[in-house]
Amino acid sequence: MVLVLGLCAVLWGIGSLMGAPKSARLSMIGVLYLGVVGLHLVLPLGHPLRLATGETAAPWLLIGGFGALVLAYRAVLTRLRTRAETGEAQTDQRQDQPLFNETELNRYARHMVLREIGGPGQKKLKQARVLVIGAGGLGAPVLQYLAAAGVGTIGVIDDDTVETTNLQRQVIHRDASIGMPKVFSAQQEMTAQNPYVTVRPYNRRLDRDVAAELFADYDLVLDGTDNFDTRYLVNETAVAAGIPLISGALSQWEGQLSVFDPARDAPCYQCVFDAPPSPELAPSCADAGVLGPLPGVIGAMMGVEAIKIITGAGTPLRGQMVIYDALYGESRTITVKRRDNCPTCGSVQAKAS
Repeated sequence: MVLVLGLCAVLWGIGSLMGAPKSARLSMIGVLYLGVVGLHLVLPLGHPLRLATGETAAPWLLIGGFGALVLAYRAVLTRLRTRAETGEAQTDQRQDQPLFNETELNRYARHMVLREIGGPGQKKLKQARVLVIGAGGLGAPVLQYLAAAGVGTIGVIDDDTVETTNLQRQVIHRDASIGMPKVFSAQQEMTAQNPYVTVRPYNRRLDRDVAAELFADYDLVLDGTDNFDTRYLVNETAVAAGIPLISGALSQWEGQLSVFDPARDAPCYQCVFDAPPSPELAPSCADAGVLGPLPGVIGAMMGVEAIKIITGAGTPLRGQMVIYDALYGESRTITVKRRDNCPTCGSVQAKAS
């Protein structure tokens, strides 16, 4: 065994003097090692070469196994180090890249000069993920203003198609879009308005099968639907997810909105509207009619609340409901409170905002 170790030292020294790389010197020693093990496996017991190299192959096999473990360990360390260095380089590269290009800085300049929003607020808008339920009367201005404001990811779910009767108030859609699914019509207009936002269209009805999974991808929800079954489902899912819900509603000349957020000690939708009203007390827009610009007023206010919540500016309408009467030009704000026995949020503990 001493002879073999001596040969290894000689090979290493000669390779070093010749300027051979470390990998080449290790390869030569590896060939010598394989030769010695081969001799022990081929030659009979008592052969002079076997006696000169340790009599049995067992020590060499142990040395080989130990060496293999060392090499494997070093290979893993090298791979981990390379991966870490690559990740750090990519992180540094991302950090070196500006969040906004020059065009975006000009686009959002009026936001950035607002003391309550500024650059940090606009950054929050770009990083925000907002889901809008419905691409109709309320959804139209909400989607347009969120896209214009630079909200980075906007989801919109609706299973309706654009109809002629929509165009009197749903201003995101055009005459050429009649027959097109509303979510795709809305996506087309939003990306044309602001190519720096990501729009995720979901051309389907919101139901219990997808609600929880869908809401998990977003941190704020705006509800502009026109039926109570969906409103209660949206409220229930938002409460379970612990995310704020901005809800608006319309009827003829009147609209209302509020921020429902029991996780921050505000009521949920069901705290205020314990049960849906009878159909004759809450007729649909198709039955009762609705003023064309009214969705724009309420939808724009919902967009304002969304921007306030995302950026932390001002005081959102948590625990308050704004009611706007367009016929008489009046608006009033009422206080709404949580109900301890609310079946949806009664057990939710408020957390610090």
